Amino acid sequence: MRGRPRRGLVAVLSLAVAIAAALVPATSYAAPASAKAPRTVVLDGARLQDTKRRLDHGDPQLRAELGRLTAAADGWLAQGPWTVVDKPKPAPGGDVHDYLSQAPYWWPSRPRTADNPWGCPYVQKDGQRNPEVDTGTDRPDLGKVFNSVTSLSLAWYYTGKKQYAEHAATILRTWFLDPATRMNPNLDHGQFIPCKYDGRAIGIIDFSQQYSSVLDAIAVLDTGAPGWRASDRSAMLAWNKAFLDWEVDSAFGKQESAAANNHGTFQDLQIAALALATGDRALARRTVLGSGKLRIDPQIAADGSQPQELARTRSWHYSTFDLVAYTRLAAIGNQVGVPLWAYQGPQGQSLFKAVRYLLPAATGAAAWPHPELEFYRYAASDVVHAAADAGDPAAKAAVPRLEAPPGGDLWALRPAAEQLDSIAG
Repeated sequence: MRGRPRRGLVAVLSLAVAIAAALVPATSYAAPASAKAPRTVVLDGARLQDTKRRLDHGDPQLRAELGRLTAAADGWLAQGPWTVVDKPKPAPGGDVHDYLSQAPYWWPSRPRTADNPWGCPYVQKDGQRNPEVDTGTDRPDLGKVFNSVTSLSLAWYYTGKKQYAEHAATILRTWFLDPATRMNPNLDHGQFIPCKYDGRAIGIIDFSQQYSSVLDAIAVLDTGAPGWRASDRSAMLAWNKAFLDWEVDSAFGKQESAAANNHGTFQDLQIAALALATGDRALARRTVLGSGKLRIDPQIAADGSQPQELARTRSWHYSTFDLVAYTRLAAIGNQVGVPLWAYQGPQGQSLFKAVRYLLPAATGAAAWPHPELEFYRYAASDVVHAAADAGDPAAKAAVPRLEAPPGGDLWALRPAAEQLDSIAG
């Protein structure tokens, strides 16, 4: 769908060289005397630098938010690292280094027996999460990797406390780089369904939902974090290049890019983010530029609703979920000269309209008028913040009436939307 020369062999060779380099001891970088602006992908690096400066000058509101961020980071210090090789059984292909997850909304329909140990066939129950998906696969640990390195890297950047950076570096090396514990740069076995599929294209969303945050965490560590070595940076870059090749060239990657709902939006986000992080600005720009006609036109209605997401049993969750991808994609667009917030479809569709459609429920002014198994008003808070920062007056007026998520509103410290009521799948 998007032309791009194959680089598979080159990427594999460079990955091997970089991983070997990662095993050679290297001098750690000291924390910078004055914070550099990180070359982040979604987050605005200059804004992070200014926030750091304001914190250093004692901004009271930011100090309160920093307390919440460091509390989260402190909680991660005693956890991890995690690795894909810890699962009880390898992925169907037999390689323990391959990532494995199970489809969350599929359930056994028959009693488990010696002849039918899974209870097959599995049947779909949309929005109802099967608890067995959190045992025996890599999905729960992956979430911990993503969330921990995001909190730890930002906590180091704002405080300079080396334990945060050192632990983030250990987590990244263990999951992605060390030969004994590393993950292969593919998602061939994401969201498998027992007795049906060994993996599915939609399993890519296990990564695309949050991996752009990891790319930003790496960029933050790259500003001089203790424990994050030059060889780590090179090896991580090689891993990301190989992963991007898989995303673009594999059958699963192509299928996910063709998806018409939030899966397609998140795939655009992941490809654009990986492209920008690995230096392929042309691919990043082309991906964001194409998302107007390819995504916004068919996904967002004239009134701002998202019909495909409204059809789900978790319509509020998925309406906010899709906008997490859009707002992060728009942030990448700001870096490559594509003003996605300004895009308007033939019926007046736009990201601003999509956010405004959520505002009555997001502010508590009205009930959400669509099916939702678990409504959490705060799920929309970050996407409203994003629209407000992009200049929408209605979103700006709504910000004071938003509900903060359980961990507190951290927008000022990490101004990029996260799925605050996240469920996997």
